[in-house]
Amino acid sequence: MKDFPELLILRHGETEWNATGRLQGSFDSTLTPEGVAQAARQRAILSGLDLNGYRAISSPQGRAFRTAALALDGLIDEIHTDDRLREIGLGTWAGRDRAELMAETGAEDGFALYELAPGGEGFGALARRCEGFLADLTTPAIVVTHGITSRMLRLLLTGSAPERLRDMGGGQGVVYRVSGGRQELLS
Repeated sequence: MKDFPELLILRHGETEWNATGRLQGSFDSTLTPEGVAQAARQRAILSGLDLNGYRAISSPQGRAFRTAALALDGLIDEIHTDDRLREIGLGTWAGRDRAELMAETGAEDGFALYELAPGGEGFGALARRCEGFLADLTTPAIVVTHGITSRMLRLLLTGSAPERLRDMGGGQGVVYRVSGGRQELLS
């Protein structure tokens, strides 16, 4: 496994669509007051770390970039964006209600929907996109991204098997440190 620089990986804060169970994919939704508070918690975690030498890189999608701006305020001067950090594509299911889709498809959980979405990106293509992002990293970075993309990045960084994707842990308002092939949840 390649040796990658240390990464601090954040998921965007809760959005209106997260709160109501709608799948976002390429669509965007504004942060809720709880989402803003989650970004503040991430800032509190990050403020206790030595961030000297870290770059900040965010998904260009509004919910992630807004979280990055709040979580990194006063800590990092410039936030770069990288399209490879966007959320997994959901094709025609973007914007649809998660519970309704689970009932229609018989999917055992909402996680399965990301692989089933008609015209969606799928986990294999997401893995290739994330591999490209990771291959270009040369310095430690704070990465602000999305739920499934965060899991995929951490799966690849830890060398875990693809079937472990759903087990990678998630959460908003937390920070994952990934270094030397291991992930640590900071809270």
